[in-house]
Amino acid sequence: MSTTAIDPGLNADLAADLAATALILARRFAAGATLWCVAPAWEPHAQHIAVEFVHPVIVGKRALPAVALTGHDPVGAARMSVRPGDIVIAVADAGDPEVRSIMRRAPAWGAVTVWIGHGPRPPAGAADRVLWFDDPDPRLPAAGGFVLTYHLLWELTHVCFEHPGLLTAPHGPAEVCVTCADEGRLAEVIAVCGDTATVRTATGIETATTTLVGPVTVDDLVILHAGAAIGTVGPPGRAPEPLAGNGIRR
Repeated sequence: MSTTAIDPGLNADLAADLAATALILARRFAAGATLWCVAPAWEPHAQHIAVEFVHPVIVGKRALPAVALTGHDPVGAARMSVRPGDIVIAVADAGDPEVRSIMRRAPAWGAVTVWIGHGPRPPAGAADRVLWFDDPDPRLPAAGGFVLTYHLLWELTHVCFEHPGLLTAPHGPAEVCVTCADEGRLAEVIAVCGDTATVRTATGIETATTTLVGPVTVDDLVILHAGAAIGTVGPPGRAPEPLAGNGIRR
């Protein structure tokens, strides 16, 4: 008689996170999303995830659009590829600078983010969904736990497809300014002309005044509100600074 060992890292919390993440992915795919996969230090994981989703091994399961972004500039590749409504999934430890940059910028691109990793965790809010092994063993990325995680993510995503009622996300009221009905939105600067910047947001390309925040440069992240940049977003790990009066944080 043979038994199958279950990776002890797949605990109840991670199982619940997998289920919640699969539902998000299913809803995005149902709306036409593409999945972009990055793993700068472990590129085979990005390629493996893309293959899992685009080439299903079970008869009757749909092929889902997924692409591995590899090469020397994953941030630039993601910036050029990701479109509003897409998904970015990364496999990396919490200190990977390229993945940290992608995760920070993805909301301005309109993408939902998933981060798979191990060891010390990334800061709260670093990604929309974090699927994490607390084990710091440097051999873990090659030990099968990551592979099992994204295999289960693929399978659970298809389980969601079997229940069409789950695929429509509920829409609650947005938190907006009571004065002008606009919210604080993350934007990435793509061009600058004097006190005006062209920025990319989750809804498209916009023009914003930058008088309130001072000089900005291409690739900077700003908070956009009512057509103006009202705050800048610094490097990961910097504590957010509140803006007086309107409840929006930098």
